[in-house]
Amino acid sequence: MKKYNVAILGATGAVGQEFLKLIEERDFPYAELRLLASSRSAGSEIEFMGKKHIVQEATADSFKDIDIALFAGGSVSRDFAPHAVKAGAVVIDNSSTFRMDPDVPLVVPEVNPEAILKHKGIIANPNCSTIIMVMALKPIYDLARIKRIVVSTYQAVSGAGKEGIDELTNQVSDYCAGREMQANILPTTSMDRHYPIAFNLIPQIDVFLDNLYSKEEMKMVNETRKIFDDYEMRITATTVRVPVYRSHSESVNIELEKDVDLETIRRAIAQFPGVQLQDEPTAQVYPMPLYTSDKNDVYVGRLRRDESCDNAVNLWVVGDQIRKGAALNTLQIAETMIKNGWL
Repeated sequence: MKKYNVAILGATGAVGQEFLKLIEERDFPYAELRLLASSRSAGSEIEFMGKKHIVQEATADSFKDIDIALFAGGSVSRDFAPHAVKAGAVVIDNSSTFRMDPDVPLVVPEVNPEAILKHKGIIANPNCSTIIMVMALKPIYDLARIKRIVVSTYQAVSGAGKEGIDELTNQVSDYCAGREMQANILPTTSMDRHYPIAFNLIPQIDVFLDNLYSKEEMKMVNETRKIFDDYEMRITATTVRVPVYRSHSESVNIELEKDVDLETIRRAIAQFPGVQLQDEPTAQVYPMPLYTSDKNDVYVGRLRRDESCDNAVNLWVVGDQIRKGAALNTLQIAETMIKNGWL
């Protein structure tokens, strides 16, 4: 099998570290692995598969002879993606920078792999919450077009990075010791006011827009339409940060164009690649973030009719947002290109 030169931009962060785990787990066919990061992390060592790799500072010249560039995310994507493409690499980017660019495909390989063929050097990885939702919706959409989606998310603190995880840990410790909890990260570091997440819920992820929805909520709306190539689909979202370390949960209500019986929907979900059906409510079997963390699949349960609306269904969806919601989906895009000879 042909092997490829791979660069990871943001190799020292949570998503970059997950890339490395998955490359090893999935026996990804790499020849050279080039680890890149900011000047702050440059020079550090990462041991990977028995070999020590020196993290290099990312520059415009970092992508020479690279076939695949996996970008972990962040504002650096806009700076370095053009240089990587000019050097001949295909960039698979986990940031929001290019997602809504009409010239950049937005891809979940199980849902719209054919969109990869439209790339001009850059392929965008969707938002983590969007990926988790569309994985559950695709098998249903194939049975009957989805007219409307109402989604509420319950998103883990790791979505805010290592700092979010650390802050939750410190706040729990402070609360239990009777100390005042310190909040510096959530809902978002750029805001003037921050709230504790321990023993709390924060109904804001990212900044609010003029329509009073948050950027995270509008990402789910706009990205879902683009992935399904269905711009008439009506979608509304509410995104909430919860005191969970890892794995996002979503309550999703969908209205279909025609009636589909629940058992047909269950079978379709159970047979869809990358999705696990956990739907035995009377036996208390349903997805929970504690048990889906570090798992590759998306889990679906609590399937039931919406008795207030014709042709409508409720479902509960849970998935690890660092794996399928970020690093795994990015790597699967590369694997899909290799498998189909598109690289």
